[in-house]
Amino acid sequence: MNYFIFGGSGFIGTHLVNLLHEKYPQSLIYNLDIVESDHSGKSKFIHCDVRLEININVPVSEQDIVFNFSAVHTTPGHPDHEYFETNIKGAENVTVFAEKYNIKKLLFTSSIAPYGASEEMKTEMTLPMPNTPYGISKLVAEKIHMVWQAKKEIERQLTIVRPGVVFGKGENGNFTRLYWGIKKNRFFYPGRKDTIKASIYVKELVSFMLYRIEMDKTDVEIYNCTYEPAFSIEEISNAMMKATDMQRTIYKIPGGILKLAAGIIGALGGKSFGIHPDRVKKLMISTNISGKKLKESSYKFQYTFDEALKDWYKDNDNLYLK
Repeated sequence: MNYFIFGGSGFIGTHLVNLLHEKYPQSLIYNLDIVESDHSGKSKFIHCDVRLEININVPVSEQDIVFNFSAVHTTPGHPDHEYFETNIKGAENVTVFAEKYNIKKLLFTSSIAPYGASEEMKTEMTLPMPNTPYGISKLVAEKIHMVWQAKKEIERQLTIVRPGVVFGKGENGNFTRLYWGIKKNRFFYPGRKDTIKASIYVKELVSFMLYRIEMDKTDVEIYNCTYEPAFSIEEISNAMMKATDMQRTIYKIPGGILKLAAGIIGALGGKSFGIHPDRVKKLMISTNISGKKLKESSYKFQYTFDEALKDWYKDNDNLYLK
């Protein structure tokens, strides 16, 4: 059995490659991406743009497993059309690839973005109501993968994961910005401290992915991948400071003032401050995603939230989080 990871050069893909190589050193791991990543010989890189028809010159068998991580995902950061071009067309081409080789197992990494922005708790049964191009494109991509599974539903296994904020070494995203904002005394609570931000440690996420896809179940299963219960921005900040031995006081400032300041700094070219009006707005809205289904499954978590932060810090030689 070999593994084909579309988008394997990214943050999550890199951690999955590490896990697969550790558990199955004799298996071939193919990283299909437009950018080559340094996996230290753990995977074979194949240049692949999922927006185009996928043709590769390596053996593929129906026992192999496909992971689809390919996506344009940073928000804000891209013109609207790029989310649709990559995320929807990519889903079509990856499922055509799986169809061509009669692949039986496929895991697709979606997002919590299809739920839309609101304070209400969302479970896997919540009606998706995406309100961003990214969220819309991810929901459509989920449906494309479901169509693939439905064509041979008694043979095919599809797992769709909807992770919260994924953190860990190499993230360079929300948690990394939060850490450096706190460390440099540039982070303030935007009008509230109780904003819920569902999250998951990247090592936990890929461990669950592999656990789930290795089960022999021909069905479609959707999992929110977050700690349960989800933590508030204040709880996350305090845990982060504790894990990294950092002493800081974080003040609460009216959100409107922060958004105005972010707009002014952005207009003056102050990107190094790491704040953007849209990011301030996102910090003021909860991502209240229930991880109860995952928690109550047979999967056993390897890290508590505090342990995950400490492990991430250790991965950076106990110097910083990045």
